[in-house]
Amino acid sequence: MNAIDDALNANREFARRFTQSYLSRRPARQLAVVTCLDARLHVEEALGLANGDANILRNAGAIVTDDVLRSLVFSHQVLGTREIMIVGHTECGLLRFDGQELGARLERQFGPAPSPLAFHVFDDLEANISRQVQKIKSHPWLKSALVRGVAYDVKTGMLNELKGG
Repeated sequence: MNAIDDALNANREFARRFTQSYLSRRPARQLAVVTCLDARLHVEEALGLANGDANILRNAGAIVTDDVLRSLVFSHQVLGTREIMIVGHTECGLLRFDGQELGARLERQFGPAPSPLAFHVFDDLEANISRQVQKIKSHPWLKSALVRGVAYDVKTGMLNELKGG
């Protein structure tokens, strides 16, 4: 058996005891969270969120890409979120990572990608989180949202809020 089979088996048990069909598609806490895909982050638990409380968007590095902006605009303008939180973390795989080297290696191994990929690497965690906060704050359709950035410490589980971010 593989990980997907395990997940599908777990889903059958989950569906058997499922009781949350009453939840609204609108996040109860009017919160959207952009965070990293790192498996060590227990975002809902770390933030005290229950299922249905927030829209959670994950990607490598908690980067506010065009697709994340699209989702945040939908979350804010259609689903009623009022606050947006960027959660970066220590020991991120994109921190001090050589994205050009990876792209070159993959191109040598597999050929060119059908469209260019940007890995959005960074060398300063707090500066990266601040950049993501500013991307959201500067978007005209998200200006009414409260936006804040935090760094999650993977060793302690603590969140450290960025000043001014």
